[in-house]
Order: sequence, then C-alpha cells, then structure tokens
Amino acid sequence: MKDLLKTNCYDVPETLVIIGSCLPQMSPKAYEKLCEKSEAIYEVCLEKEHLNMVITKIMGMLSRVKVKKLIFATVDKSPHCVQLHYVVKELEKAMDLSKIEIENYVAVEDELVEIPSEVISLSKSLGKLKEKFDEKNNN
Repeated sequence: MKDLLKTNCYDVPETLVIIGSCLPQMSPKAYEKLCEKSEAIYEVCLEKEHLNMVITKIMGMLSRVKVKKLIFATVDKSPHCVQLHYVVKELEKAMDLSKIEIENYVAVEDELVEIPSEVISLSKSLGKLKEKFDEKNNN
C-alpha cells in the first residue's frame, strides 16, 4: 500500500484503488478483497489531508497515465472518509472520465458494499434526501 499524496504521478497502473487509510485495520477482510482487484492500493486519510489536495493529486495522476479503472473504498459511517466518494464529481468538473470505469465501496461488517454514484450524489444533498425520505414515509 502506498501513500497517495507521496506517490509519483507517473507511478500509476491501469487500475487504481484509493482507500481511507483506516480501512485495512478496521475491515481486514474487505481490504483483502480490494487487494484481489489490484495490487496498486493507495491510502489517504481525509481527517489529516484536505480534500482539495486529494482531488488535485488524482487529477495529476489521471492526466499523465491511462487509468482504465478507478476504485474508491472506505469504512462506512465515517464523516471524514465519506468525502473520498465525492472526489469523482469534482474530477468530472475538470476532466473527461467517460473512458474510466469507476466503482465506490464502503466496508460494512467486513464486507464490501458497492455504492451507486446516485446514492453518493444524494448524500451531499440533505434537502433532496429528506424529500426522498418523506416520499417513502408518506406511501
């Protein structure tokens, strides 16, 4: 596992896995499953690093190397780690990601649960999330 922010922008494989740094200790079996997807796992702690630094670093990597798959994984329920899943939308504002397959996972009870991009977008909009919640409860 490499430190994302200390990695050379040219030292990136076709499949890039970026995780919250606490995931291996908190969910070792989920981490092992990520290792099966790629040997290139990069860690970052969003409790320590600012999100904008992470976005800029990933943008540098993607602009220099032909990444085909980008995977984000974090522990569930962390207010810091959840930010890692917001990186994709910020990258899309700056560059074309249409040729990159993107997956998002959270570790729940040591299992990887894939999270659709729509759920991630909705999690940033508490007003829309409340509307969905109200619709569900009124039916």
